[in-house]
Amino acid sequence: MAKLKSIKSRKKIEATKKLLAYIVLIFACVIVLAPFSIVISTSLKTYPDSVKVPFTFFVGYVDFSSYKEIVTDPSIWQGLKNTLIIVVPIMFIGTFNSALSAYAFSKLKFKGRNAMFFTLLASMMLPGIVTMTPAYVIYDMIGWTDTFLPLMIPNAFGTAACTFYLRQYFMGFPDELLEAAELDGLGKFGTFIRIMLPLAKPAIIAQLILWFIAGYNDYFGPMLYLNTRENYTLQLVVKLMTGSADQRWPKIMAASMIMMTPILLIYLFCQRYFIEGITMSGMKE
Repeated sequence: MAKLKSIKSRKKIEATKKLLAYIVLIFACVIVLAPFSIVISTSLKTYPDSVKVPFTFFVGYVDFSSYKEIVTDPSIWQGLKNTLIIVVPIMFIGTFNSALSAYAFSKLKFKGRNAMFFTLLASMMLPGIVTMTPAYVIYDMIGWTDTFLPLMIPNAFGTAACTFYLRQYFMGFPDELLEAAELDGLGKFGTFIRIMLPLAKPAIIAQLILWFIAGYNDYFGPMLYLNTRENYTLQLVVKLMTGSADQRWPKIMAASMIMMTPILLIYLFCQRYFIEGITMSGMKE
């Protein structure tokens, strides 16, 4: 009887813990989704209804005129084009170079490897604001300001965070795999292309997703280096709407929703690779 009571008591405790976990998760979801629901609600209102006090989520009708106005606005499409020009090529080039560096740090033996890697990690501790002014001065001296180059060229060499992540992933591959590839006549670079990259597909895709999200959402970099409206990214175009004399909130919220669409689509179709790449990282040999 005592054992039965103990089992029932444990089950009650587990059920209580599970209930509390669900309550906390539901509360967290409400906090996260509340601003998102406000954006959707405002984008589907007319301007007079969007500024009414107190705020109401539903006003009894749906108005898509703001979305039609945004879709036909050429500045939105120009901003999206500029954003993709900046982000997409460098996303692939930078991830490839980061993976190449990660392969060298994880599997190749050379003098000073650990010292170089620790120096790379130390660079992650340096706040970007420290290098902002000298970087701007240098780019201005060589005529790169008001062009896409300051936003593209530095990242083309890869990033410390991406290199560190992929190095941890590559460390999980047994050295015997590389030795077998070498016996089959593959060189170092051939092993990287034909063995390491295919096996690291989930991690590579996860890094591509993170790279795209970071570049797509970047506001400070374009604001710092781009001056001409024709060169503005999508973030700057939407921000320009909030700084205008006529702040039409339904239009701004509609633009924000359209701006979020690529990110939502990427997560919808690539979440399996993203989760797999994150959960399998950092494996030990």
